[in-house]
Amino acid sequence: MQLRFSPVLPTIASVLLAALWGSSVFAGWGLEAFCAGGADLPACSQRLGVVSTASGLFAVLAVCCTVGAWMIPWSRNDPQAFARLMGAGLLAWVTAEGVLFLGGMLVR
Repeated sequence: MQLRFSPVLPTIASVLLAALWGSSVFAGWGLEAFCAGGADLPACSQRLGVVSTASGLFAVLAVCCTVGAWMIPWSRNDPQAFARLMGAGLLAWVTAEGVLFLGGMLVR
């Protein structure tokens, strides 16, 4: 049994995870979630910056996988290769979010 899905679904999921990660890192959601109300805001902000950088490595990998799935000709023409690249991209986004969350909890 072969399960077929639209390539738009993982793409939308990837874009939504990218928006969540970007908002957490660049729009201050991470600072508000993990450093709000603390007396040591500058140090917390600096530690969260290190966590964001580590998380950013996985985010870059996720972007490369997602863009590669759409831009590389052999991936566009082969549904299995497309699914693998998009799956790797989604896994990288989940890892980036997880590193950001767990690191933020440790920063606290």
